[in-house]
Amino acid sequence: MTSLAVPEHPWLLPGELVVPAERGRTRPRRTTRDWVVDSVAFVISLLWVLFATVDGLSPNPEAATPLPYDWMVGADTALGLACCGLLWLRRRWPLGLALATLPLSMFSMASAIPLLILYFTVVVHRRTAVAVAVTGVGLLTNLVFSWVRPDPVMPYWLTVTWGVVISLAVLAWGMFVRARRQLIVSLRERAERAEAEQQLRVAQARHLERTRIAREMHDVLAHRISLLSLHAGALEFRPDAPSEEVARAAGVIRGSAHAALQDLREVIGVLRAEDPGGDDAPEPPQPTLADLPALIDESRSAGVRVNVSDSVTRPEEVPAALGRAAYRIVQEGLTNARKHAAGAAVTVDVAGGPGVGLTVAVGNRWPVGAPAGGALPGAGTGLVGISERVALAGGRLAYGRDDSGDFRLAAWLPWPA
Repeated sequence: MTSLAVPEHPWLLPGELVVPAERGRTRPRRTTRDWVVDSVAFVISLLWVLFATVDGLSPNPEAATPLPYDWMVGADTALGLACCGLLWLRRRWPLGLALATLPLSMFSMASAIPLLILYFTVVVHRRTAVAVAVTGVGLLTNLVFSWVRPDPVMPYWLTVTWGVVISLAVLAWGMFVRARRQLIVSLRERAERAEAEQQLRVAQARHLERTRIAREMHDVLAHRISLLSLHAGALEFRPDAPSEEVARAAGVIRGSAHAALQDLREVIGVLRAEDPGGDDAPEPPQPTLADLPALIDESRSAGVRVNVSDSVTRPEEVPAALGRAAYRIVQEGLTNARKHAAGAAVTVDVAGGPGVGLTVAVGNRWPVGAPAGGALPGAGTGLVGISERVALAGGRLAYGRDDSGDFRLAAWLPWPA
């Protein structure tokens, strides 16, 4: 049967499962921990009943407070055993059992420990007002018990005082356990809510990154298609053009169509959302692999030590979309280094060629201690956007600490031959 969470019952202990019961109500189902706790409580209560019975039959009146008749000892033992059996039902009806057995606390010695356990269960499972009310009634019955079963060693008021101290100690212990369990439940709910919010932020960042990439591709595709339209129009209005011009225009059309299809393949499945702000201004020209030196110089001018290793074969043939992705990866790596490893040297490795792909790696030493000026704020979604960009390009991305303990951001992007 499927378990159901019931937030309307905050009194349920953590670890207790709620399952549908007959007539549409809910009841807790014991876990392994509950069985262990109940068994220990049952055994301790039985040992106390045995001790109280032996004590009641003791021939030495100075050793305890024996009952005047043996049959009263037997009756007290029977009541104690009955209360021990009721302990197995205390999780289902804690308040009802406590109120039903409360009169026994006025005269029964064998029921003392089982009644304390029932009282402790009420304090843990019920509201503070209910627990305090049961405590008040228990203090009144304590006055009667000290008079009916006087101690031969201690005076009456000292016996009453000890009963009050024990009751208040159980009350404080039960309230502490209840508060701690409520705190654990609250922390668990807060952690689950934080995890859900983080997943929502990641989803939003992925959606925004896809939208931004779609806008970039819109400008590129518009340029490609406009070239196609221009050359196709020239062929339409100049059917008598020389064969060399026709062949050259056809080559341009073929190349533009191939490039447009390549760009479209990279963003297939990306849905472009309308800008809620209505800002349809075109974005500035996007960077390419040729803009990496300017990006490196910008970081160096900001005081970052950057070591560059560039072994790209035929960099002038790098596709525009591939160059943009490589640029963004290096940009994100330098940004993270400035945020989280201020003062550390950064290494940038760019290698590859047509047919083998383009490899981009950014690494820096792992920071030791907190930065002097405090960590720079960040949304924590930069790597999410890079992951989405690399995935759309059909590449692979890895980031984290390497074998030497340094942080490394590495990506491989396909570069068709």
